[in-house]
Amino acid sequence: SHGNKEVFSCRGILLAVQWFWDRGHKDITVFVPSWRKEQPRPDVLITDQYILRDLEKKKILVFTPSRRVGGKRVVCYDDRFIVKLAHESDGIVVSNDTYRDLQSERPEWKKFIEERLLMYSFVNDKY
Repeated sequence: SHGNKEVFSCRGILLAVQWFWDRGHKDITVFVPSWRKEQPRPDVLITDQYILRDLEKKKILVFTPSRRVGGKRVVCYDDRFIVKLAHESDGIVVSNDTYRDLQSERPEWKKFIEERLLMYSFVNDKY
């Protein structure tokens, strides 16, 4: 949401990570589809892509798998990665997604999502 739905703002991810880091949280994982590493297209803008590589080197960011089949991009369902890791590590999920579909997938995820989902907003560069 940092890019106002016009661009994918890697800086927004960094601001969120920094907000938690500054408060003493060191076990932070960011999931981003691997196609975000590719050269951006005019219809799918991305800013400050180098931030993703920097966060990956620091073992904070994980790229979820994607591939091309017959010229089309096939991506995994990264929401499942997010909820599964947070549940297994007794963490929280920071997202504005409500994960309704995953709540019905596993009973233990429903309660977890209801109690451990932290929604957020940006006011300019303030997380």
